[in-house]
Formats: sequence, C-alpha cells, structure tokens
Amino acid sequence: MYALIVAGGEGQRLRPYTENRPKGMVEVNGKPLLEYQMGWLRDNGVTNVIILCGYKAEVITDYFKDGAEFGLRIEYGFEDQPMGRGGALKMGFTMLPASEDLIIGANGDNINDQRLALMIEFHRANNALATVMLTRLRSPYGIATLQENGQISGFEEKPLLPHWLNAGVYVFSRPVFALFPDKGDHEDSTFPQLAAQGRLYGYKSDAYWRTVDTVKDLLEASKELQPS
Repeated sequence: MYALIVAGGEGQRLRPYTENRPKGMVEVNGKPLLEYQMGWLRDNGVTNVIILCGYKAEVITDYFKDGAEFGLRIEYGFEDQPMGRGGALKMGFTMLPASEDLIIGANGDNINDQRLALMIEFHRANNALATVMLTRLRSPYGIATLQENGQISGFEEKPLLPHWLNAGVYVFSRPVFALFPDKGDHEDSTFPQLAAQGRLYGYKSDAYWRTVDTVKDLLEASKELQPS
C-alpha cells in the first residue's frame, strides 16, 4: 500500500524552528514529525511512501534516504515552485504504479494513531472517492457554564466541542486524482465538488491526533508524547 505525504511547507508560524528545516522535520522529543508519521504508516500496513517536498527538501531526503532504516520504501517528489497541497498530491499520483487502487494521503505536520484498516473499510463500504479522517474540535479556552440568570456554575477546561474538523488524513480511490488541481488546495476545489456529487465521506475518529502549526502546539505535543 502506498501513501502520499505532503511535506513542502515552510512552517512560518514555527519560527525559529523552521529556519533551517521544513515544517515536517521539526522535532518533538528529539524525533521529527515525519518520523512519527513513518512509524504510524509502517505499523498500519503501508509499504511505500512518496514524500512530496518543497522548502529545504534536502533535510528530508538526507534524513530518510531510501526508507530502509524505517522499514519502508521511500521516494520523493519535488516542487520547483509552490504547488499547494492539491497540486502536490496530484504530482505524487503520477509516481504511483497503475496497480494501486487505494492510496493514503496525509499532511506531514500531524501525529495520530488512527487504524487505517478501519478507515479503508469505511471508504469501501460507502463507495467513496475520498474519505477524510475527522477529529473532534477541542476548545483552546476554558468554557464557562452559565445558568439562565447569568450565574456561572463552573468552568470546563478546553472541552471537546460538538464539531468535527479535517484531520489531514485521507483514503483516496484512484479516479479522484483526475479532479485534483494542478496548483492549489484540494480542500477548496476538489472536496466541494466531491461533496456535491455525494462521493466525499468523513470518518469520525476518536484516535489520538495532534497537529503542530505553532510553537504552542509544539510544546503541547512534547508533553503529550513524553516517553513514560
């Protein structure tokens, strides 16, 4: 099974950590974000990974090489200029063997432990062209509980909210890539089109998930993933 990993981002909100490396190579407890992702993919039956690189690509290629050290076969796609996530995934599709009917896609800046077999089963059962992993939105703030008269009866610290967000992990059926933009974001173009056709599905996940977009995210991830 193949996976396409979008890892071309500069990670401007993670400066100064990304001054000499791409976002996916920022370390959490001494290990790059992408290394967490490689372990997760390998443990879920992925054998081949295509990492789609842009900014400071050599940092990724020098670290992962052919993937043998990580139990994977790794290849690389390179952007000459920023293509957007949708354009990068479409470029990666051209590198896939024709025998691959289902492909895993992921943004290279998140860590999760979702079982891919469950997503794939859901994807096939619904005859979807694309299935998006969804995770519950957690409030970044404490939430006050109010009575009708305005009296505060308590606070809930950073609760899970009744909303689901795109976790940046996907199962794609091969035909979907014909709908991807050559340049731009698939979430702005392809996904609305698929939704209108009834071929886009969301898999509600309760697995661990953490994206690292800011220095605050990095510090929180380091605490959550601290070795026991």
